[in-house]
Amino acid sequence: MNIRQPPLSSPIEEKIAWAENCYNKADSQFFKDRTIIDLLDRLKKAIQTSHEEMKAAGIVDLCRECERNEGGSCCGAGLENKYDGWLLLINLLLNVKLPKKRHDPESCFFLGETGCLLLARHVICVNYVCNKITDRIDPQAIKALREKEGEELNTLFLLHENVKKICRI
Repeated sequence: MNIRQPPLSSPIEEKIAWAENCYNKADSQFFKDRTIIDLLDRLKKAIQTSHEEMKAAGIVDLCRECERNEGGSCCGAGLENKYDGWLLLINLLLNVKLPKKRHDPESCFFLGETGCLLLARHVICVNYVCNKITDRIDPQAIKALREKEGEELNTLFLLHENVKKICRI
C-alpha cells in the first residue's frame, strides 16, 4: 500500500477520509505486526497513566470548572488543523470512532460533550496547560505529569514510525 496522505493544510474531513481508507486497506497488516500490536498496547497504557496523573493532580477538575463556569476551552476551533492523517489512522487502530461533524462550532472538531474524542493526541494537546493550572497546581505534580506524558509521546512517535513502514511511506 502506498497512498499519499493529504497535505496538513487539507480540510479535516479529507484527512479523516484518508485515514479511514488506509485503515480499511491495511488493517489486517497492522494487526499482524507484533511491533505495532505491542506499541498500541504500550500507548494505551501510557495514555491511561497520563490521564490518571492529570486527575490526581487536580487538572481535570480545574479544566472542568473553567469550561463550566467561564465557558473557556483550550480546545478551540482550528486546533484540529494540527492533526495529520497518520495521527488519525493511529486513533482508528486504537478503536476510536472519528467524528463526521463538529459538535460545537467554537471548538475543536474532536471535542465532544465529555471531552476529547481522540486517544492519541497531538503533542500540543498533550502538553499544553494554561497559567490557571500552573499557578494552582504543585510544580512537583506538573513534573510527574510531564514524565508520564513523555512516555506517551515517545510511544506515539515509535508507533507513528512503524505505521508508516506498513504503509511504505
